[in-house]
Amino acid sequence: MLRTHLFAGLLVLGLVVGCKAQSASQNSPDLAVNRRIEVMVRSQFNVPADYNVSVGARKPSQIAGYDAVPVTLSRGAKSTVVNFLLSTDGKTLARLETFDLDKNPTLNIDVAGRPIRGNPAAKVTVINFDDLECPFCARMHASLFPSTLERYKDKVRFVYKDDPLTELHPWALHAAVDANCMAAQNGDAYWAYVDYIHSHGEEITGQDRNLTKSFATLDRIARQQATIAKLDTTTLDACIAKQDETQVRASAAEADRLGVDGTPAVFVDGERVNGGAVPAEQLWLVIDRALRAAGEEPPAAAPAAATDAGKAGTGK
Repeated sequence: MLRTHLFAGLLVLGLVVGCKAQSASQNSPDLAVNRRIEVMVRSQFNVPADYNVSVGARKPSQIAGYDAVPVTLSRGAKSTVVNFLLSTDGKTLARLETFDLDKNPTLNIDVAGRPIRGNPAAKVTVINFDDLECPFCARMHASLFPSTLERYKDKVRFVYKDDPLTELHPWALHAAVDANCMAAQNGDAYWAYVDYIHSHGEEITGQDRNLTKSFATLDRIARQQATIAKLDTTTLDACIAKQDETQVRASAAEADRLGVDGTPAVFVDGERVNGGAVPAEQLWLVIDRALRAAGEEPPAAAPAAATDAGKAGTGK
């Protein structure tokens, strides 16, 4: 990680810590030590020269042998306070981050009401933030289904969330809305629609890239799948005509809160699988790890011919 990134992280941490009340000074400042702290903070985190760095008074910390030292970074009217730890002999500076294990957002992704593929009662859940127009998502989808599903059978369940990258993929949002119209009636119909869209992207885009035609094609495919699945076509038509984006945009907002910056974005029981459309074998390592943590033994051996998701990629 670049130190400029560490400085950005330092500011983010400071915004959190800075909202907490600070107690009164308990020790007189040691100007020489404070200067060494300032120089260390500036050098280690590449603090820009136009930022002021001021070291506050020490106070007891919960870490034996260390005092808490607030460091204020400011420029103009804006400032933020970051807490450091200083050894009682004044020779070691440290920074401690704490994480609430009960509030990890990746472990609390909302999948209520989403269609499930695989065993609904499986101990391990694979969640994919998907863009139906994204070519890398199509590769990831081809890796998950059928090879990954066949490998794990009833040990894993798969859930898709929406994250259409509308600035790159103009018909992705419409496709997600149509898919959710299917899901509202039948989960299997939803998956059939998603399977088709991911394998027929060029057909939907069309040679002339006419967005109106793409929308019409998406609606036609949805109605065809609805006929096969024997859905209530009147209800489906009304849903397609309404194009209510609320559910899709809520899912995309959740992806943003999780730090998702590209699609596909896969989480296996909270663990992010980095790299976009990763090869199947790389994904399986993460799934195997989650299964063992859940007390399940992974499949003994990979299939002889595994579907590869191709080169790693991302939709952003």
